[in-house]
Amino acid sequence: MQPRAVLITGAARRIGAAIARALHGAGANVLLHCHRSRAEAEFVAATLEAARAGSTAILQADLLDLEALPRLAESAAAKFGRLDGLVNNASSFAATPFGSIDAARWDDLIGSNLRAPLFLAQAAAPALRKTRGGIVNIVDIHWERPLKDYVVYSIAKAGLAGLTRSLALELAPDVRVNGVSPGAILWPDGEDHFPPHERARIVGQTPLGRVGSPEDIAGAVKWLLLDAPYVTGQIVAVDGGRSVQL
Repeated sequence: MQPRAVLITGAARRIGAAIARALHGAGANVLLHCHRSRAEAEFVAATLEAARAGSTAILQADLLDLEALPRLAESAAAKFGRLDGLVNNASSFAATPFGSIDAARWDDLIGSNLRAPLFLAQAAAPALRKTRGGIVNIVDIHWERPLKDYVVYSIAKAGLAGLTRSLALELAPDVRVNGVSPGAILWPDGEDHFPPHERARIVGQTPLGRVGSPEDIAGAVKWLLLDAPYVTGQIVAVDGGRSVQL
């Protein structure tokens, strides 16, 4: 049988790269989307190609450019002659304290976290219907537990959760649509967003008492795409139990 092909946005590093490795290890061909991280994407691709030649491709696009999204979906479907999965992982993250929110931050955060997943899913839907494939959106614990001073990011992730459930209805029965909601997995680069005392507080609120790993998220994505044929419209929390804490 021809391997399944999955497009992962933001696949050059961090959680996106872990998802690509997990799906590739399960036998899928992977399409690694990147924007500015071409060198990192090439490194991931080279590692995967060493394990299985002809199993990867790099697709470069700015997800904030709406005109680029149909081309991205078309290129993804054409590379291996099929498209079985879409993982909307790419995300921008920035503080937007209320009273200082501007249009540029709004466009960036809503664009990457909500608008791009919607329009990319719309563009990819015909190919995914043909293979009875699936979509997994990487949401965030803050879709239902808003993060103070991150108003727009929290709004965007709440919208992505709503989009996940809406698309599960719109694309059924041909395409399954689910989400994964990470808790504390990887801290943002630098300490501007979460200084050490805040990180300790978050871990202290997590029943399992530790941060997770990118592989935890990747495993959930792999299960939803490859091993959960009767699951759609669900948002799976991978957060060490933090979402059940009051």
